[in-house]
Amino acid sequence: MKTIEHSYSADLDWVAPLASKLEGKVDGNFIIIPESIQSGTRYFLDCGEGIIAYYIDVAYNKNLHLIQKNMTNDFVGMYYNLTEGEATLSSKNYLHNVGRWQYNLSVIDSALESNYFVKAGSKTYVLCIFVKKNTIESFAKKNNINFRDIDKITDPTKNTIIRFDRMSSESYHILTDLRKLKVGGPIFDLNLIGTVQLLLANYLKKMASHRIIIQTVNEADLANIVAIQMFLISNIEDHFPTIKLMASKANMSESKFKNIFKKITGITPNTFFMDNKLLKAKELLEENQLSILQVSDKLNFTNNSYFASKFKEQFGISPKNFINQL
Repeated sequence: MKTIEHSYSADLDWVAPLASKLEGKVDGNFIIIPESIQSGTRYFLDCGEGIIAYYIDVAYNKNLHLIQKNMTNDFVGMYYNLTEGEATLSSKNYLHNVGRWQYNLSVIDSALESNYFVKAGSKTYVLCIFVKKNTIESFAKKNNINFRDIDKITDPTKNTIIRFDRMSSESYHILTDLRKLKVGGPIFDLNLIGTVQLLLANYLKKMASHRIIIQTVNEADLANIVAIQMFLISNIEDHFPTIKLMASKANMSESKFKNIFKKITGITPNTFFMDNKLLKAKELLEENQLSILQVSDKLNFTNNSYFASKFKEQFGISPKNFINQL
């Protein structure tokens, strides 16, 4: 496995050093990497106003471990990741699956160190957006997005911006449309800038519609919350555990646990558990090995009608009609 320690920023100072560590070179707006490591495209663009886009559409031919240690805490990285294959994001004590079918949107404060592991054979399509924190405030005002306490949200002494999320279907389609274009040149650049603006606006609108928890988060807190996420997913067939149990496992008070969990995931532990239980149910129905009643029983729903109502609430279609459409 090739290990590379590098940094990003909301300017282009990181480009040449990263290219060199990947045994490549910079050619215009492209980073050219040897075929022994990857095939495909890496493209970067200064979108103006403290926003950098980094477009990656590659197939990996070597296992990579990328260690990100940023030099400043004045920006946020937004990673729209549609990797197909094995890829994980981690810090010192946690492991977090990313990619098309996992939590494919990571919003990570530049103050936090992270590790990205990707296995040979994986195909990555990811758009990274690096945006200065003071740009978030000006961008929100420019687009009439009303944030409470925006000055505190972007103040690194008061708040850490961190979220593991699933991108919206709208964002997914915006990204897949961009992928259809030939990379490079003024037309692509205009489309890339437009895509970045749309994704940033969409995400900030989503953030503004929820209560933002103003709180700093260290890597130990983050590791503990992700460990609880993995605990919930690994016990997805059981009943929802108590907040007391999860807080104890996370070495936090119950109030701190609930606040930090919602800050990182955007939802409560109970909602996170139910969302993933329903995704598991959808997966089981797609396999067509179990009946609706068997899936309901396997995942410990109270009864079949409750399962059907929750499934329809989540996916807009009943389990029966979902099976008929397969």
